[in-house]
Order: sequence, then C-alpha cells, then structure tokens
Amino acid sequence: MFKIGCHLSISKGLAAMGRDALSVGANVFQFFCRNPRGRGQVKFGVQDIEDLKELLAANDIGPILIHSPFVINPASVEPQVLETTREVMQQDLEFAGIFPHAMYNFHPGNYLKRTPQEGIENIASTLNFLIKPGQSNWILLETMAGKGTELGRTFEELRAIIDLVEYSEHLGVCLDTCHVWDGGYDIVGDLDGVLREFDGVIGLDKLKAIHLNDSLNVLGKHKDRHAKIGEGNIGLEGLGNIINHPVLRDLPFYLETPNELPGYAQEIEVLRGLFKESL
Repeated sequence: MFKIGCHLSISKGLAAMGRDALSVGANVFQFFCRNPRGRGQVKFGVQDIEDLKELLAANDIGPILIHSPFVINPASVEPQVLETTREVMQQDLEFAGIFPHAMYNFHPGNYLKRTPQEGIENIASTLNFLIKPGQSNWILLETMAGKGTELGRTFEELRAIIDLVEYSEHLGVCLDTCHVWDGGYDIVGDLDGVLREFDGVIGLDKLKAIHLNDSLNVLGKHKDRHAKIGEGNIGLEGLGNIINHPVLRDLPFYLETPNELPGYAQEIEVLRGLFKESL
C-alpha cells in the first residue's frame, strides 16, 4: 500500500487533525505536538487522544510521525541549551509513547563554535539519555542540507552518531529529499547510487521514513528551501522515481511542501496517480 500524507496542524485538536488527514486523502501524517518555535507543550484531553486512536485504527492510518520543535539543539555544548533540549525531547517521546507505532523525528543540530565531532558526541549523549531499552517508538535522525554548522548533511555524520548510541536498535533515519538534494546527493541523476551509498554507510534497514519535498535550489546548494511537488529542481519525474523505487516504495512518505490543505490534497492526488501498484 502506498503510504502518503502531509504535515498537519494540531491547532484544532488531535482527532480534528486526523479528520484533516482523511479530507486530503492521506493515510499517514506528521505534526508538531508543541509550538515548533517554542518550548511549551500542548496538553491533550484523554478523550481527544482516544478519538484519534480510534480514527487511526478504523482508517488504517499510520505510522504517524511526530516532529521535534526547531528550537532544540542536541549538538550544543551549552548546559542550559542541552538541559532544555533533553526536557523537550523527553516530553515529546512520552507523548509518542501513547501511540505505540508512532515515530519521532528530529534535526541533529548545530555544533556552532565547536567542532563537528563535539557536536556529534553531544547528540549521541542526548540520545543515550533519552532512549530506553524496550521502547516501542523509533527515533529518527533527519538528513539535513548542511547550512552553516548544521550536522546530518552526510551519511557519514549520521553513522557517527548512531555508532555512539547504546540502544541504537531504536534509532533510524528520515531521508528528506530536499535536504539530501541540497546537501549534494544527486537523487535525480543517480538515485540508485545514492541508495547504495546510504546502504554502505548506514544500512537501508535504518531508513524508516521519507520527507517528500521538491527543492527551490540546484544540487548541492546547502540552503534547504522546500518547493511544491513538481515545481522545483528535483521535479515531478524525479519524485515519481523516488516513490516507485523498489527500495523506497513501501516506506511512509510525508509532504512538507509550502501548502495549506487544498494544496496537499492536490499533491497527494498527483502522487497517487504516479505511484505504480506493481513493478
């Protein structure tokens, strides 16, 4: 089954968000469970949580993907920043635990005035603080475009983080098509080669989700500018090849394109039309 959805807002509540997913033809979706630019956690009512659980089960929706807020920085060496980051991520993971098959995605962070290695060690230290043996939720490192001191641009950086995490069996990767393209991986001209490289460095068993985005930038620009599906430099043909690739087609795809609900509905319809039920 083709799993395709988009990023949704929880502003109207959890069950309402699930109904929004159905309204755009989605069978997966992603959301922030707090203000993406702040630290305050949204409180959800017990009935709202149960209503969403029932809606997910009745409509075969999932896995849902919970995105960390942008204000955290697991790579920071500043004690206060790390303390806040760990507190926020721990709260998010506790919420994710309400939904046993939910995944939690985060940006690895910026090493700022220190070295990449120090940033990598801090990310791993934060994950060692957070990940408990036997937990049911996957935590996903997101591939990044490589702006400034941003970590996660290369597969090697992600591998270095994974190697330092004790319970790394609970750790996976979310591949963002815009980010890897902006990071210099040619997923249009050499998708097979990029996936072979990913497999050789990280292992395809760690690839758990795809952020499906077009890019306003040319290959290797390191700018991270999402475009609507088919309106960027990856293009409709390139994105169609991604959703139909034998290695990727069974993964869940989450749109993060600059859209409101009608735009997401249109993109999901287009992508469903491109998806080949059998190869």
